[in-house]
Amino acid sequence: MRKIILGVCFIFSVSLIQAQQDLPQNPEPGKCYVRCTTPDVYENQTVKVQITPEYKKLKTFPATYETVTERVVIKEASKKLTVVPAKYETRTVTFVKKQGANVLRIIPAKLGNDSETVEIKPAYAQWELGAPAPDCASSNPDDCRYWCYKGYPAEYTTIPTKTLASDASTTSSAIAEQSGTYTKRVLVEPAKVVEVEIPAEYGTIKKTVLVKDAYTEEVIVPATYEEVTKEVLTQKGGLTTWREVECSLVEYSALPINWNLGSATLTTQAKNIIDTRLMPVLANNPGAKMEIASHTDARGSKSSNRELSERRAQSVVTYLIGKGVNASRLVANGYGETRLKNRCADGVSCTEREHAANRRTEFRLIQ
Repeated sequence: MRKIILGVCFIFSVSLIQAQQDLPQNPEPGKCYVRCTTPDVYENQTVKVQITPEYKKLKTFPATYETVTERVVIKEASKKLTVVPAKYETRTVTFVKKQGANVLRIIPAKLGNDSETVEIKPAYAQWELGAPAPDCASSNPDDCRYWCYKGYPAEYTTIPTKTLASDASTTSSAIAEQSGTYTKRVLVEPAKVVEVEIPAEYGTIKKTVLVKDAYTEEVIVPATYEEVTKEVLTQKGGLTTWREVECSLVEYSALPINWNLGSATLTTQAKNIIDTRLMPVLANNPGAKMEIASHTDARGSKSSNRELSERRAQSVVTYLIGKGVNASRLVANGYGETRLKNRCADGVSCTEREHAANRRTEFRLIQ
């Protein structure tokens, strides 16, 4: 590592006059410093989202009847004359055999599809160190760099919901009334001269009588909800003070993780390496930000190598966040095959050992 004037190495941008005025006060020769940041503080909040609305179901019950027996006169009483007999005629009588009613048919409720978008992580911004200026006159790669306050958009999730398009209802259709008939003989002319009493004759008829008409009962189906957890920023972090660190920590140090071919999944051994190598550095340098950099060899396409290295770096960052490290202190960078350590570029014949030197994961403290 090269040293600047007074032998003090700083991880900061000197491209702006304001940044030059923000150097550590009273630095010691041969010491290294990083600008420590207070992390953004988030808390998880749970919101309730309605998935389906409250609606009602209808249950129908048919009309009920009972059969009754009624005594009716089928031949009226009369008199029989000795001389002139009585005269009769037959008549037909109409009666209600079955009373009319209604039949109910259910039209079920109709639900429509909808969705609700919930913000699960708010937009945020953080300071990040930029690349060296192309016209920088210094040979030190840490000179002529600038700070960028980079913003990241909010994250959302969309949840499908149901809406009540039309509620349940019924339609009614009438059951026609049924009629019946019976005949009876009616006296037209009574007997004359001698009267003889002829008693009336009776019979029985059966008819169906409505006891209770058809009806419905309502059953309320309650609304359903789903709880969604989202992150809410409760305290904004930012740049604070300079902190002295070991000079070796501001340069890339190897993180000896043996990744499986084409995989970005951390093994149990890899997690143990992270616990023993990175967690103590983060604990001993509170507020300092750490970069996780992953690299590949030149075999394969540049785009696939870049994507694989980014996934591997992000796997390490995700694991550290799961261990309680604030996400604002971690930066994952995948460089693919852009930073080879030897001559083994595309088209160059190299041994497996030479290719292995380029497949590496590193870390360092940054601003």
